[in-house]
Amino acid sequence: MTAEDRPASPPSAERRAPLTERQEARRRRILHASRQLASGGGFDAVQMREVAEAAGVALGTLYRYFPSKIHLLVATMQDQLEHLHATLRKRPPAGETPSARVAETLMRAFRALQREPQLADAMVRALTFADRGVNREVDTVSRQTTAIILDATGLERPTPEQLSAVRVIAHTWHSALITWLAGRASIAQVRLDIETACRLIDVTSPDAT
Repeated sequence: MTAEDRPASPPSAERRAPLTERQEARRRRILHASRQLASGGGFDAVQMREVAEAAGVALGTLYRYFPSKIHLLVATMQDQLEHLHATLRKRPPAGETPSARVAETLMRAFRALQREPQLADAMVRALTFADRGVNREVDTVSRQTTAIILDATGLERPTPEQLSAVRVIAHTWHSALITWLAGRASIAQVRLDIETACRLIDVTSPDAT
C-alpha cells in the first residue's frame, strides 16, 4: 500500500456537513473520475493526483472530500450500490418467494459488477484494505447492501431471524464476489452459492414448516 492509500487526516467539516449544490457537483465529478480510472486500470490506476486532475479539482480539495484512496474507492462502491438500488426500485425482482427475489436481485448486482471487473476489483480491494479510519464509510456500504436485500424480500416486518439471514446472505454475496474476482469460482458456482444462502430467508419465515 502506497502513501496515497493511507488516510492523510480526519475528514473536514466540509465533508461531514450537508453539501451545497456546488460541493455536491464537485463530489460527483470526483466519484466519476474514480470510477473511470478504476474501470480502465483497476486499483493501482486510482491515484489521487490523477483523480484530482480528471475531476478538475485541486489535490488539497480532493483530500478534504476523501482523506485517502481507500475512502474514495469505498465511497465509489457506495455510489454504485445507490445507483443499483434506484434501478431495482424502478424494476423490482419478480420472484414468487423472498428467496427467489433476493437471489435475482443479487445476481443482477453481480452481473453489473461483472461488466466492469477492474472497477469491481478496485472497490472490493478497498473494502479489504479499509482499517478503522474508514469504518463509517464501510458501515454505509454494509447498510446499503442490507437495504437492497431487505427491499428485495418484500417483507414489511422481518423477524430477528430473517435479519440475521440477510446478514449471512450479504456476507455470502461479498465472499462470492471476492472468489470470482480471484478466479477461484465460476459464475455458475457464484449463482449456486447465492441461491443456497438466499433460501435462509424462507427457512426463517414464521410460516416455514
